[in-house]
Order: sequence, then structure tokens, then C-alpha cells
Amino acid sequence: MHKKSRAYFLVAFFSVWITTGIYGQQDTVILKFKEYLGYVKKYHPVAKQAQLTISIGQANLMKARGGFDPKIEVDYSRKEFKGDEYWDRLNATFKVPTWFGVELKGNFEQIEGDFINRDETLPNDGLYSLGVAFSLADGFWINERMATLRKAKFFREQSKADQDLLVNEILYKASLAYFDWLRAYQDAEIFKDFLQNAETRFQGIKKSALAGDIAVIDTVEAKIAVQNRALSLEQARVKLMKRSLELSNFLWLNDLPVELQPNVVPDNEVENDIDETLEIMGRPLDSFTLENHPKIQSLEFKIDGLVVDKRLKANKLLPTLDVEYNFLTETPGTISSLETNEFKGGVVFRVPIFLRKERGDLKLAKFKLRDAEFERDNALVEIQNKVIAIYRELDSYTTQNLLIANIVRDYSTLLSAEERKFSFGESSLFLINSRESSLIDAYLKQNEVQNKFFLTKAMLFKSLAINPIDL
Repeated sequence: MHKKSRAYFLVAFFSVWITTGIYGQQDTVILKFKEYLGYVKKYHPVAKQAQLTISIGQANLMKARGGFDPKIEVDYSRKEFKGDEYWDRLNATFKVPTWFGVELKGNFEQIEGDFINRDETLPNDGLYSLGVAFSLADGFWINERMATLRKAKFFREQSKADQDLLVNEILYKASLAYFDWLRAYQDAEIFKDFLQNAETRFQGIKKSALAGDIAVIDTVEAKIAVQNRALSLEQARVKLMKRSLELSNFLWLNDLPVELQPNVVPDNEVENDIDETLEIMGRPLDSFTLENHPKIQSLEFKIDGLVVDKRLKANKLLPTLDVEYNFLTETPGTISSLETNEFKGGVVFRVPIFLRKERGDLKLAKFKLRDAEFERDNALVEIQNKVIAIYRELDSYTTQNLLIANIVRDYSTLLSAEERKFSFGESSLFLINSRESSLIDAYLKQNEVQNKFFLTKAMLFKSLAINPIDL
């Protein structure tokens, strides 16, 4: 199937899924907030990208563990010239690195030829050796392999916290798009309803004017009201179209973007589902703990990795003192053949005179660690203050929603009373339009306050860095 055709097919499938899965309606389909976020978390590219962070952490850990993998080395060389065999050398080694910096090594050497050095002369069946190599200064407490593995473990845990942050961020942005789409839809519905009221009123006034009950000029004012409502509705529809397209940015299915269909509408009762969907229900301020916050956890694991790096750099100030000892035998199958007076060993000692590189690396490691600690301390204060402010803001919006609901109710009462007075000839069309405009403004203000209330809930969701498990 052509890619573009598949996209259209998936669009249709998405609409059918919502229709059959939620309300079974064919004309108007309600896209529930929880189902919407579920699709975002499952199919959005950024959400999938977040899943890669854990895979990257696991891959880094596997790579670090590779530093302790046993190794087999085989070195073979042979030289013949003008019928003479100069040498035939075979050197096979098996090495086993250990966590404690000790390297176990088994070796087999066999050398034959007419032109070999006396110190290279070996038994005809070759020579076996078994020994150890380790460091007594630099690399004794910690070495590159140890540090790399420890940092990889911290990075794996950090990647889990980072995944929660990335998923939380994309769900937060998707929530904002849904709430803005809901507000634009509600605004458009308000203008649609009041346009119908204005048209009904215009038709009634027109009949009354033709009957001579009222002045003909009143029909002009009623017509202007209809045109104003139509203009406001058209502007609201343009805004709704923009918000719908913004919402579509978060809708994906099988790696293809999904365009929101015109018959899909938001859930007007979303307030009942927000807390449960975002998993902020039952989270009072006194239950908030910074230790479990993914951002703080990520910074803590970052600091742990930098501490390991600082220890490694501090260990580099020690001189290099590598010791190696190997038992030699012609018969490795016999344990008694391993004698201490038959051995091959050595010592390597090395130390820079000024240690400027090592001291510079240690200072840089300390600066990086301190910088990460400053970042963590600042994040602790920022998150705590932000969460406290959001809880207080939510309390304020709860009060504001109650106040604006009362205002809308009172404006509705005034408009109904004015219309009743107009039917008795005790009011004017101008007063009715004025009351209606105030009521419209009150409805729009109610949508605005509700929208800010929802956005603040989404901000709390982001500040707590929640990765919902039920989506």
C-alpha cells in the first residue's frame, strides 16, 4: 500500500476506533483525555525516543562489562629463506581480568629454528606458564575498567530517570494542546448557541415589525447582532482549527501522523478524569518527597558517576608499579611441576616528575563534581518552591471557578429578566443585546478560568515528573 494511502487509512481507522471504542456515535465523536494521552505515550516518536535511553544505558553497561571479558591471544610467525628455517614462533595466551585489578594469565610458547637467541631456547614440546599480574600503586584501588563499569551502572539508572522525564515532558505538552483545543471548542460552541438565539430573535422582531407592533429600525439592530455573532463564531472556528492542528501534532499511529477528523470533539467532562489520568489524585502537598523525583534521581546518579571519576583521577597521582609473576613448566598436567624456583616475572615502575597532567585532571574532575552538586541543590529548591506555588495556585483556581460560575448564573438571570420585560414592552433590544454580550463575556471568562485551572494541573503533573503507568 502506498505510504500516503496508508496514512489516510490510518486516519479513518483512528476515527472508527474512537467511535466504536467510546460512544458508538457516528456524527460526533468524543476523544477522551485518557485515550488521547495513551496514544501519545504509545505511538509518539518522542515517547519512543525516550524508550531508547534505557536501551542505551544497557548497551553502555554491556560495553563496560566487556572490559572484564577473558581474552585469547595467538601470535604466530615463521621465517624461511634460501632453504633455512630462521624461526618458527608460536605464543598463545589466555587472560582473565578480575574486578580487583588482578589479571590471571596462562601462556604457551614454542620456538624452533636455526637462528634463534639463546634466551629464546625452549623445550621441544614448548613451555607453559601460569601467573598473575597486578598493580601495587596506580590501579590498585581503582582502574579504568572498574571506573567504567561503575559509571555505566550509574548511567543505566540515570537513563531510567531520564526516560521518565522525557515521557513526562511530551505528555505535558500533549495535555496543554488538549486543554487549549477544549477551550477553543467550548468558545466556538458558545458563539454557535448565541448565534442561533440572535437569529431566532431577529426573525421574531422582523415579524413584529411587519405586523406594526414595533419600529422597523429594531430589525436593523437585531440584524447587526446576528452579524456580530456570526463574525465571532467564524473567528472562533478559525482558532478551533488551529488548535485542532496543534493537537494533531501529538497523534501518531504506526510511525505515521494522524490528522484529527472534523467530527472528533473534546470531552466537556474532562475535569472528572484529569487527576486520575495524570495520576495526581490523592497527592497532597505533605506527601511530596524530593528524593523520589526523577530529576533529582538523575542528578544524584550523575554525581555518583563523577565521584567515581574523581577517585580515578586521584589514583592517577600514584606512581605506576606493576608486578607480574609466572610459574614455568613443561608438564602443566602435573601440579607438582609448578616450582617457585622456575619462574618468569618482572616489575615496572614509572612516575612523572611534575604530575601536571594528573593534577590538572583531578582539578577538572573536582570542578565537574562541584558543578553537578550546585545543579542538584538548585534543582531541589526550584522544584520544591514550584510545587508549593502550584498547589496554592490550584486552591485559588478552585475558588475562581466557583465565583465565575455564580457570575454566569447571575448574568443568565439578568438576560432572562430583560427578555421577559421586552416581551411586555418594558425594555429595549439594546438592553437585551447588552445583557447578552455580558453573558457571552462571562461564559468566555469561565472557559478561560477553567483552562488555566487545567493547565495548572498539567504543570503540577510536570513538576512532579510523573510517568503514568496506567496509560
